[in-house]
Amino acid sequence: MHALNLQPKRLTLAERLADLAVDALIDEADLSPKPALVDRRGSGAHSDLHLGLMHASALSLWPAFKEMADAAIEFGAVGLPLREALGRIGREGEQAMLATTNGVNTHRGAIWALGLLVAAAALEPESTAASSVTVRAARLALLEDRDAPRPFSHGAQVAQRYGARGAREEAQLGFPAVMQFGLPQLQRSRAAGSGEQNARLDALLAIMTTLADTCVLYRAGEQGLQTMQLGARAVLEAGGTASLAGRRRLHLLDQQLIALNASPGGAADLLAACLFIDRISSCDGVIQGAF
Repeated sequence: MHALNLQPKRLTLAERLADLAVDALIDEADLSPKPALVDRRGSGAHSDLHLGLMHASALSLWPAFKEMADAAIEFGAVGLPLREALGRIGREGEQAMLATTNGVNTHRGAIWALGLLVAAAALEPESTAASSVTVRAARLALLEDRDAPRPFSHGAQVAQRYGARGAREEAQLGFPAVMQFGLPQLQRSRAAGSGEQNARLDALLAIMTTLADTCVLYRAGEQGLQTMQLGARAVLEAGGTASLAGRRRLHLLDQQLIALNASPGGAADLLAACLFIDRISSCDGVIQGAF
């Protein structure tokens, strides 16, 4: 065989962005120990989820993320045609996910968040600063998808009931939980020498300190939400997950949330978004160069 035939295939922009989105979902799932969430230790507060299912779900979404990026490249601008194409692709991706998981909702919120971010990155691959990508994603989220089904998801129902900001509003505002809390904490913990896994855990906790997580509200109401927010803040104030005191607080928070059957799935989705944004904004040429 000629040596040239052994060279790896050059990835398209859409393929590379889909890879990064799936990587972010798998990295979030693998991160341990997360409070009341599926991780390498077990299923947290979930009886219907496990780590292998989370991996399979993430991989099933690769074609949808690639198609979203291709659509952004084809349309070339933020507008209703792209927004409605993303909605259609997202719904198809959700069906593929549910077929893979036998009907279990593993990543519905992540399809929304990462789908918007993938499309936003594909629109201007030369402009991948976190603020630029999230602004473009917000502009897309603000457009109304006329073909979207009217029935509310559990998250939307809970957001309306409690006056909380759901996944839709979080995206429309440019992902403030990520930009103001998750990403800055990730960078601070790295700079402090906490190690990558601890830095990612700290980022998750920073998101949890203020997020009105509709997954927690749906499962455990306002008591669950207050337990999550105060507990996450206590871990960070104790020194974060790289400290012994912070680890003890994290263990306590895990026990409290499991007892309440409260799993912060919304925060987990936003951590995946945070990891995706961090990757494309911090590595020069990561989505433009030769792959």
